[in-house]
Amino acid sequence: MYDFKGKTALITGAARGIGRAIALELAKGGASLALNDVNEAAANEAIELATKAGSPKARFYKFDVADPAACDKAVEAVVADFGGLHILVNNAGISIDALVMRFKDEDWKKVLDINLTGAFYLTRSACRPMMKQRSGAIVNLASVVGEMGNAGQAAYSASKGGLIALTKTTAKELAARNIRVNAVAPGFIDTPMTQALPEAAKAKMFEAIPLARLGTPQDIADCVAWLASEKASYVTGAVIKVNGGMYM
Repeated sequence: MYDFKGKTALITGAARGIGRAIALELAKGGASLALNDVNEAAANEAIELATKAGSPKARFYKFDVADPAACDKAVEAVVADFGGLHILVNNAGISIDALVMRFKDEDWKKVLDINLTGAFYLTRSACRPMMKQRSGAIVNLASVVGEMGNAGQAAYSASKGGLIALTKTTAKELAARNIRVNAVAPGFIDTPMTQALPEAAKAKMFEAIPLARLGTPQDIADCVAWLASEKASYVTGAVIKVNGGMYM
């Protein structure tokens, strides 16, 4: 457990899965939470769980990460409501899969807008109050396929690869103001999406993972919490692989 008392974290895609696990892990350390998601009911459930876990204050903020004005307003609201913003976790993301030759223009744009451009908008918005307070931690959720590629996931791979590049560039730009920017690149994680796969597909996945198991949302949350904490105060521009060894 890390000490996040007096810190406020804004987490996108926080209602379920990895986002919820991150929210609960930060809550255990006493962080106040600003949670964003498209699923308001699930987000409110996450808020209730976070409060029980130890968060002194948790609120839901409904906004579109792909809307730059909405991102600005959301960050302003969080700072006004909580008195500051110390941690940003860019977790919101979608995947639309298809071969390149069949990929629709609107689907390409949608994936890039949410996964990559949304993270850029929020980083730009959040770094302003962080620069004034001369401290902050930003953690981006990338993916193993952003490092190694994957057939049928051109848009998703491109968005996550771009997020890795964005992480490294913003880490260099913001380091002078003591703002650290890092990324976590999960491998195959045990979520409802992977649980629904046929047994043959699951078996093939396991063959590619030296640790021979899927990761859990908690595996990712533990890494994000470390990067957001003062225990990682000398870490910036890093891309931490949490993939069971499937890509080294």
